[in-house]
Amino acid sequence: MTERKVPLRRCAGCNEQKPKGEFWRVLRTPEGSVILDETGKKNGRGAYLCPKKSCLAKAKKSGRIARNLKVAIPEEIWAEMEERLEE
Repeated sequence: MTERKVPLRRCAGCNEQKPKGEFWRVLRTPEGSVILDETGKKNGRGAYLCPKKSCLAKAKKSGRIARNLKVAIPEEIWAEMEERLEE
């Protein structure tokens, strides 16, 4: 039996490379809206972020996610990610 390849992605905050399943995916849909993709399979351009406060702060301060997605990130998305960290 062959082993499946684990897809690796890079965090927009800390720049570490990890398996795709360990990240949150921020997605720009083809319509241009920005959402959090829970499944990791929705159609659109994605940026990945570790679920840590330090990575969230770095990504927000540097604007890397907005640059990767080529669109401004609404404050509601940042608030939703911060809420998830509290849980």
